Amino acid sequence: MPAQPTPLPGASVSEREARQVAEAAREQDWRKPSFAKELFLGRFRLDLIHPHPMPADEDARRGEEFLAELRDFCETKIDSARIEREAKIPDEVINGLKELGALGMKIDKKYGGLGLTQVYYNKALALVGSASPSIGALLSAHQSIGVPQPLKQFGTAEQKDEFLPRCARTDISAFLLTEPDVGSDPARLATMAVPDGDDYVLDGVKLWTTNGVVADLLVVMARVPKSDGHKGGITAFVVEAAAEGVTVENRNAFMGLRGLENGVTRFHQVRVPAAHRIGPEGAGLKIALTTLNTGRLSLPAMCVGAGKWCLKIAREWSGAREQWGKPVALHEAVGAKISFIAATTFALEAVLDLSSQMADEDRNDIRIEAALAKLYGSEMGCLIADELVQIRGGRGFETAESLAARGERAVPAEQVLRDLRINRIFEGSTEIMHLLIAREAVDAHLKVAGDLIDPDKSLSDKAKAGARAGGFYARWLPKLVTGPGQLPRSYAEFHPGGHADLSPHLRYVERNARKLARSTFYAMSRWQGKMETKQGFLGRVVDIGAELFAMSAACVRAELLRTTEDHGREAYQLADTFCRQSRIRVDELFDRLWVNTDDVDRKVVKGVLSGTYTWLEAGVVDPSGEGPWIADATPGASTKENVHRPIR
Repeated sequence: MPAQPTPLPGASVSEREARQVAEAAREQDWRKPSFAKELFLGRFRLDLIHPHPMPADEDARRGEEFLAELRDFCETKIDSARIEREAKIPDEVINGLKELGALGMKIDKKYGGLGLTQVYYNKALALVGSASPSIGALLSAHQSIGVPQPLKQFGTAEQKDEFLPRCARTDISAFLLTEPDVGSDPARLATMAVPDGDDYVLDGVKLWTTNGVVADLLVVMARVPKSDGHKGGITAFVVEAAAEGVTVENRNAFMGLRGLENGVTRFHQVRVPAAHRIGPEGAGLKIALTTLNTGRLSLPAMCVGAGKWCLKIAREWSGAREQWGKPVALHEAVGAKISFIAATTFALEAVLDLSSQMADEDRNDIRIEAALAKLYGSEMGCLIADELVQIRGGRGFETAESLAARGERAVPAEQVLRDLRINRIFEGSTEIMHLLIAREAVDAHLKVAGDLIDPDKSLSDKAKAGARAGGFYARWLPKLVTGPGQLPRSYAEFHPGGHADLSPHLRYVERNARKLARSTFYAMSRWQGKMETKQGFLGRVVDIGAELFAMSAACVRAELLRTTEDHGREAYQLADTFCRQSRIRVDELFDRLWVNTDDVDRKVVKGVLSGTYTWLEAGVVDPSGEGPWIADATPGASTKENVHRPIR
């Protein structure tokens, strides 16, 4: 038997310890340029994204061929209503996807995969996700964060040879990080992997294991205790789902994505060969975060697909439905919603395709771009779906099954709203994404001035940091005063004859990138070490950056379509409309940087937690059931039936 582990580290971890674990897992260096990073520093590097990068002809040909096959499969083999009704993806559908090669879209051809680019992988997810978001989630979890992606980046040649052919054609994979009492705070990870000869022995419980109910292979994050010959730390392993001691104890059910095969998985004395460890001990969290740099792009892909569908339904319905003598689309209150859906869908696709193509070219560091795409896509996607429900009125609130039962078109608008809602939580909630992006956005400041606000640094360290910071800011701050955004003729190439004029929007982006950088510097000067606690401020900074990034992407995409497609004029119109809408949001966010209710909100929160306002809760009953807020996850043998469901 292996040595017994020390008491679970998840029991109590200080805020500082938690931050140190997260910071240690960050990619510390910027070896390649980043458009978004430069944007937060007040430098509008349009040259990094314009002209818009394009896929190679052969990549595009193979991608389009697969999309044609996938579209036929979606139209003839996927019954979205059945998946919603039965809360399960039929085995024959999953087997059909396997035969099509959809499990291996991102896996290299030498391992039996299709070897699609990120651009076409995301187009495929948008397509299949429009047919069934649950299938989109299954394919995304399998390839974006499951076994294929971490092995592609960190696996050994032997591991790739052993597992990737299986993942490409037959085996479904899942990624297991979250635990019942551990979400975005990995310092408290309690699942243990104790070394024992040539194996590790795995014990613990994992929650919300997307694909876990049907998976054949698992990527599991577990803590290795430090000992002689073992560095220890959070470590990644490939685990066979059929291994002795692995039990799927529950298949979870949600408000949306009812076909999602998501569960609770318990590991009890599960032996994992050391050869199945991905990377060195202690590298697990860094592997997870690096995997997500591109893996996050799968979520905005499905948001783009949803936006396109919402636009189609809004167009068809609001043209057919008449009120007060004319189609509802021609009533300004409804028309504004349709304009928002169309313009925002255009921008979301622009952000997604630009970020994906940059990922394929691998010449830019896209960790911030991918995070912004996920954040912006998930937030705006939900707003688009909500507006469609409002446009549809009572029919938007009615289920597709009910609509069909009384003789109307079965439009699942309410289902799309429910299905999209999880994207604001999946793979980093909006609140966590704000903090993650903000940390990267202020990275340059912390590198030169971080020691000044670190309470553990000595006076001599602070003095050295002060000298570094002085030199950096002496060079940087003057550059934030003026720029091309103040010159009327800047970006004139974005005003071709007969098209809307996009150049004022790019000048706006350039000016406001500098303004955003000045605001961030002022905030750091004002709050110093307390800056990291100002989450409201940091969230608004990130949201401004997301809007500026989306405006840039929309303009660049419009120019691309003008030169390569037949609808360039229309693309320019959509980009112009989106930028006008976005500028209103940016101006409001800048105002709210300094005029907000953050201070009084904190006072109310303290009052709520202390019971000051319990009188406000009077007059209702609580229909919640009994039980603990967080289920017990004590390691040990499972006492429940294994509900793992192999695909037949």
